[in-house]
Amino acid sequence: MQISDDMIKYVAELAKLELSDEHKEQAKKDMSDMLEYVNTLNELDTSNVEPMSHCFPVSNVLRDDVVTNGNDRDNMLLNAPEKSEDSYIVPKTF
Repeated sequence: MQISDDMIKYVAELAKLELSDEHKEQAKKDMSDMLEYVNTLNELDTSNVEPMSHCFPVSNVLRDDVVTNGNDRDNMLLNAPEKSEDSYIVPKTF
């Protein structure tokens, strides 16, 4: 794939970069080298390689999504601080 000046300009705009002519030429060479390397990787035979999402044989450990505390108001209120004389109760406004 040939990297054009328009493509370099487009990528620079996406990346919010202002490139000088020298940097544009260097970016064009670098992008060509990257694409050439990817094409080299595409030549590898991966037909016997199993697809994977991680390089280690791990899987997520998930638990059942079960509500455990439900409507246990009294036990939850045990964690609340004690009411003091100087505590302020906000009146309800409608």
